[in-house]
Amino acid sequence: MTNKTNANLKQPQRKVRRKRKLKVFRLIFALVILALFISAVLFVGLGVYNTVGSVYNELVSIYQGYNDRKTAMTGPIDPKFDGYTNILILGVDNGEEGVQNADTILVLSFSNDTGKSRLISIPRDTWINSDSAAGRIGTFYGWGGASLMVRHVSALLGISIHQYIVVDMNTFAELIDVLGGVDIYVEENMDYEDPESGLEIHLGQGYQHLDGYEAQKYLRFRGESLGDVGRVQRQQKFIKSLYAKVLQLETIPKLPAIADIFRNRMETSAEIFDSAHLANVLRKMSSDLPATIMLPGAENEEGAFIPDIEGIDKMISELFPIHDIADDENKGSAAE
Repeated sequence: MTNKTNANLKQPQRKVRRKRKLKVFRLIFALVILALFISAVLFVGLGVYNTVGSVYNELVSIYQGYNDRKTAMTGPIDPKFDGYTNILILGVDNGEEGVQNADTILVLSFSNDTGKSRLISIPRDTWINSDSAAGRIGTFYGWGGASLMVRHVSALLGISIHQYIVVDMNTFAELIDVLGGVDIYVEENMDYEDPESGLEIHLGQGYQHLDGYEAQKYLRFRGESLGDVGRVQRQQKFIKSLYAKVLQLETIPKLPAIADIFRNRMETSAEIFDSAHLANVLRKMSSDLPATIMLPGAENEEGAFIPDIEGIDKMISELFPIHDIADDENKGSAAE
């Protein structure tokens, strides 16, 4: 009787011990699973962190490289001109003995707010006399390319140049042909021949529809009466006609071909980081024709164009009515 009683008492005790062991086992199992889960999360998280960190560092490196290239190409940008987008347009010749010169020098300036544009024309024979170089500005392209031109144009005008575009004569002619030509009034009979360079210009006075090849001749002709100044005036008139042509509805189906020429046939400082800003500027582009301005100055007896520095300063102050940033910040601080 006693043995049976003892056996009956031990059975519940064994069950309790088994339950305790099972609970401990489950707890240990749960802790192991939790540890494994935490380890997996930490491992994946570390991998993601390393990947994101690597991508971030790569993007920082790419953007820093972009800023370095931008500074090398266009120089430092003055924040006073953040309200504008100033683009230097260089039309270069075919070059003699492998050296190209800037035949056409234009600064196209857009207001970022209104989309209105101004076109400043700089004669290629403008005489520059600086600490680093002296000569006619059109020859500077052959010395140091677009970046040297940007620096001297920026110093001459006292403004920041945000972008530049370089187009040669063949690419220019191709662009005009894609657009379907340009209608313009030819001011006089243009007859000129230069067998050594292979240049022949024969355009009659009156309204003409010029294809790309003929447009080249119209822009390159230099008459006897006004010389390089008259040539610049024709360039301005032509740009206005071209601007009006670009804004016509029939240009829309030609945009892919135009974009292809800009992408593959022209040299430009614009990169992927500039695309959003430039697209926004072009979207706001005003239908009003650009105001055209000739660089103040006069030709001397040697045919060089001598810039009028005081006249340039006055012109720029009128074209770019920029408030002093420090004054604006002081006013803001006072208002607070």
